[in-house]
Amino acid sequence: MSGPLARRVFTALQTRQAKVEAFIQSLVEVESPSGDVEGSRAVVDLLAQAASRLACVDAVERVDVPDFGQHLVIKAFQNSERQILMVGHTDTVHARGSLSERPWRREAGKIYGPGIFDMKANCALAIEVLRALVELQATPACGVTLVLTCDEEVGSLSGWPFIEKVAKAQPVRCAFVMEPPASGGRVKTSRKGTGIFAIKVEGKAAHAGLEPEKGASAILELARQTEQLHSINLSGSGITLNVGVVHGGTRSNVVAAEAHGEIDVRFSTTTESLEIERILSNLKPIDERTKVFVSGGINRPPMERTAAVVELFERARAIAADLDFDLGEAQVGGASDGNFLAAMGIPVLDGLGISGDGAHAVHEHIEAGDIARRGALIGGLLMSI
Repeated sequence: MSGPLARRVFTALQTRQAKVEAFIQSLVEVESPSGDVEGSRAVVDLLAQAASRLACVDAVERVDVPDFGQHLVIKAFQNSERQILMVGHTDTVHARGSLSERPWRREAGKIYGPGIFDMKANCALAIEVLRALVELQATPACGVTLVLTCDEEVGSLSGWPFIEKVAKAQPVRCAFVMEPPASGGRVKTSRKGTGIFAIKVEGKAAHAGLEPEKGASAILELARQTEQLHSINLSGSGITLNVGVVHGGTRSNVVAAEAHGEIDVRFSTTTESLEIERILSNLKPIDERTKVFVSGGINRPPMERTAAVVELFERARAIAADLDFDLGEAQVGGASDGNFLAAMGIPVLDGLGISGDGAHAVHEHIEAGDIARRGALIGGLLMSI
């Protein structure tokens, strides 16, 4: 039934295309960079009002987050204790004033605007899919809980504990993450986990001209450690590591007594996360006159491609085929809140948002022709579970 129903959702959304675009525009034109309380509340106002008008919505909950704004929970079709989670976020990386520099515009089938691809359009689409199901008198077998957080772009420090709380409140069958898709509209069946570490090197200062041999350069040691760490990227594993920020020393004529580096780590499996933690916690100085210290840790666990994830993807691919398009899959290095849900043992299908390009960039846009198709895919998935 999900295939025929998906085609009906497609038609319903096509009929509403202009209204859906207007809804998306209203969200984009309320700027809500992470940490902008006023912007966050204003976007949540629009989403909550739209959801409250739907007959399928049983509850709308707004949760204040100090210094950030509000998280939003929309509970729909609550005829069953088991839930399908739909997850997204309302914050963007674009500072206030970005809209005046890059206003909403439609050009050659693409719609541009700060935060439209990641992921204001997808917040609107989630509600529009619920609307379409109501109009078609279609009720999913599982309840649908939509959670939209306000701090995902800066690490989900409050967003993830909140999502976790919602996920633990009722049995969750699976989760659909409304993040943008990979290139070519591919959904994301695995995401690398992330780690944030810092390396500090203590050397010994000396006059670089008079007595350089009495010094031990912290900068030189950091350079050697960086080269050694970057060799991990050539190992053929799913681990990638980048020493992306370095600083140290005081003056050009002083052998540096101290140097620091910031390390970004990505990994595909839990086993790899343990391996990179082991490596970083056991770094030894190459120049024995220096000392090396590492701090930090794993920020997000990996979202692994399990059998349950593959089953969700195959459902999605079959629905897509019924809609006359080929749905691909991808593993990506970037993390999302889907990583945390996967770590809870919940099957996750990520990257279900509207196709486009330019996340976080000046050319950020969505493909207008993909709105109805993507909504039909999501509607078909909700009805197939």
